[in-house]
Amino acid sequence: MARNDDKGRLAKAPDQRHSHKTRSKQNRDGQMPTRDQVVEYLDLNPNKASKRDLAKAFGIRGEDRIILKALLREMEEDGVINRSRKAYKRTAELPSVTVIEIPSAADPEHMIGYPAKWNDDDGERPAVLIVGGKDAKAVPGPGDRVLARISKNEDTEGPAYIAKPMKVLDAPRKSLIGVIRLIEKGARLIPVERKGREMQIHAGDLNGAQDGDLVEVEQSVSGRAMVPKAKVTNVIGNPLSEKAVSLIALHNLEIPHKFSNAVIAESEAAKPADLSGREDWREMPFVTIDPATAKDHDDAVYAHRDEDAANEGGFVVYVAIADVAHYVRPGSEMEREALLRGNSVYFPDRVVPMLPEKISNNLCSLIELENRAAMGLRMVFDATGEKISHSFHRTLIRSAAKLSYQQAQTAIDGHPDDKTAPLLEPIIKPLFEAFDAMEKAQKRRGPLALDLPERRIKLNDQGLVEDVHIPDRLTAHRLIEEMMIQSNVCAAETLEKHKVPLLYRVHDAPSQQKLIGLKEGLSSMDLNFTPGDTVKPEQFNRILAQAEESDNPHLVNEMILRSQAQAEYTNENYGHFGLNLRRYAHFTSPIRRYADLIVHRALIRALNLGDDGLPVDTDNKLAAIGQQISMTERRAMSAERETTDRLLAYYLADHIGAQFPGRIAGVIGGGLFVRLDKSGADGFIPASTLGTDYFIHDEGQQALIGERTGERFRIGDQVEVRLVEAEPLAGSLRFEMLSSGERVKPPGGRSSRRPTYKKHVGGRRHKR
Repeated sequence: MARNDDKGRLAKAPDQRHSHKTRSKQNRDGQMPTRDQVVEYLDLNPNKASKRDLAKAFGIRGEDRIILKALLREMEEDGVINRSRKAYKRTAELPSVTVIEIPSAADPEHMIGYPAKWNDDDGERPAVLIVGGKDAKAVPGPGDRVLARISKNEDTEGPAYIAKPMKVLDAPRKSLIGVIRLIEKGARLIPVERKGREMQIHAGDLNGAQDGDLVEVEQSVSGRAMVPKAKVTNVIGNPLSEKAVSLIALHNLEIPHKFSNAVIAESEAAKPADLSGREDWREMPFVTIDPATAKDHDDAVYAHRDEDAANEGGFVVYVAIADVAHYVRPGSEMEREALLRGNSVYFPDRVVPMLPEKISNNLCSLIELENRAAMGLRMVFDATGEKISHSFHRTLIRSAAKLSYQQAQTAIDGHPDDKTAPLLEPIIKPLFEAFDAMEKAQKRRGPLALDLPERRIKLNDQGLVEDVHIPDRLTAHRLIEEMMIQSNVCAAETLEKHKVPLLYRVHDAPSQQKLIGLKEGLSSMDLNFTPGDTVKPEQFNRILAQAEESDNPHLVNEMILRSQAQAEYTNENYGHFGLNLRRYAHFTSPIRRYADLIVHRALIRALNLGDDGLPVDTDNKLAAIGQQISMTERRAMSAERETTDRLLAYYLADHIGAQFPGRIAGVIGGGLFVRLDKSGADGFIPASTLGTDYFIHDEGQQALIGERTGERFRIGDQVEVRLVEAEPLAGSLRFEMLSSGERVKPPGGRSSRRPTYKKHVGGRRHKR
């Protein structure tokens, strides 16, 4: 080994004149070189920097070469050195302040980024560890770009640099994606973005892409006319041949949808849980009640009348939730992946799960007649539905039956099938009787009672829309929903009682600005709404009840929905306005939501139910975790909405010129958004196509009103439209209005308008 001088620096390495004997002595006396010694040698000997040169310089022979090779590989991966051909050199220095890009797949708890600007001649971009600080104002996440202060990492085991974020920057323009359409001399790129332009791709730039493939491209221009051209850099897949239109949204929104080999290997190694440290609840006849197509079963329920004479007419309700915490341990590969994904994403054509299939659909799923680990909850309710007590347990259960909502409802309605007939008296009836009591308390609580039917899309064998329908809202749905809500409340109450930090599911009250807008909209319908300084769900419910007697109850539901804040996850509690609850946490779906896994671990820690509870060092990370999973939830909603829009546009593309009944779902300055009655597809009608009048946008009424004629098109109005254009890739439709609007008092000329609420939009001014 090389010798160190009295200052700890590497002495000059031996050259060709040193004898074999000298090198052997050095190897016996020393150890494997440190990272600093390797770097200093490379600085002093740039022309003798191969792996063989390094081995000679440090007198490393035999099996020790394997250790040296591993050291060099680690240093290369961490960005300390890089290799050009067979020679190593120190990685170029980063400036003290620079822009760092964090990959979207980065671990939120140990984020590694890379410099945005880097000379490829200097080798691979060095890894940079993103750290926070007491005075850090910027809190970046996966996928962000940050301006950061850069310093050397003193820890020789990690990345070469540390970055302290100063500011989260706007994201750069994402790479362009589109679909290939082959032509004689190459291809056309049909952009996915609504406002994107088609581009040409030369045959030599297709990179193996075939007709119909979704691809990622680099964009350039050529010639004096600056004609846009593209070069394929990545073939993503074929949305139609793979029966997965959702591919577009997955790529566009950077949603992870493939598990790494490490995650898969960890899940495959998992074994079923046994009774160790658990209560045996297998004799309780739990049932799962889910959609008929469900593959994972988070929850099972069971109820019976309370035998305690002091609680006459009361019920004991048991809820069992998949014990995901038993399988997904803190710091594991599955844990990191679950936090990155935040939640499962449900598309009409696929599910992108938060956890690998063996965990989500097998070991954690409460499968019929299989022993499964569960977090058990016992709740006692009185005859009026008020909760008397509750307790959590770590259990092993055995689901007696897997039922669909329709099966359970049909059975309780007096038409059981072969499966539900023997379950009706001992299991199904007690559940519905318990819910009858719980519903009384729910009505007294008075949660927000919006009535907004949700459409379901049925796909054919080609992965395209076959039918769209609105499923019935069954009592069985409401039963499971209320039992899950009460379970979530119990989790929050228990954790608060034991003073263990948690992630709340919170929903703030509407802002004053939103309430003022709602008041104006309702007044245009002769509905009185005076919110005051504070507002409660019951005030909205009174308006909704009045609206049921009007011509347009759907409009009122839409207007109240638009006035609401968005629910989110946070470690600070400010209640759940929509449910009218003071404290609320998600506990019942840990297979598909990371927030629920955090709450499970917190309960295990609070109640000493095992050694896999929430680590104490997670407490100060909960705020950041809440931000992360709130973002992934919004991302999932956007992806689901985008994919539904594209599927419906494909469905309607063969119906250009057809007429459809619909309802105005939105009004903006540029025109009207119309939602078709049967399919629920949304399309746009530009204001300039409404006629010869000049239409004014009245924000208070949420309407476009003809300045001269007083013709009014208002949100919620029932209309007839004609489909004039469909762009399936963009998921957009354009309609033509066939109906006449209601005639109201014209708003008058420009001078009579109140600019706070009204503005002129498209169309030509007609000479009077």
